[in-house]
Amino acid sequence: MPTIHTLANDLRIACQQVSRRVRFDAGGDLAPHQVSVLAKLKAGPRTPGELADAEQIAPPSMTKTVNCLADRGLVTRIDHPTDGRSKLVVLTDEGRAQLARTARARDDWMEQKLRGLSPAELDVLREATGLLARVLER
Repeated sequence: MPTIHTLANDLRIACQQVSRRVRFDAGGDLAPHQVSVLAKLKAGPRTPGELADAEQIAPPSMTKTVNCLADRGLVTRIDHPTDGRSKLVVLTDEGRAQLARTARARDDWMEQKLRGLSPAELDVLREATGLLARVLER
């Protein structure tokens, strides 16, 4: 019987591998960090500095990411309503559509990986999904 330490290690590695595979193997024409920025903007406009903090990257790196997304028409910049020195980054309609396409592609990728599993195995994964959600709430 594995120790809780062994389980923690094995679970962490499995989750990292699933996360990486779904982000990189599911296709799409955006890099994972760009999708992450679009997802954060779904909740509403943010300054580039807020986005950099949320992504835990340096502001110049976020500026480069925002510029790439803006060049593709996925985000736009507007004047900050209370800080004349700052801009807000806003998700465009095309950005929302791209985010939805990416989510669909990732879900389709995962669905393909689940096909062929037995009903009992799918039930185990359903239960594990609920358990993982509980672990994350702690």
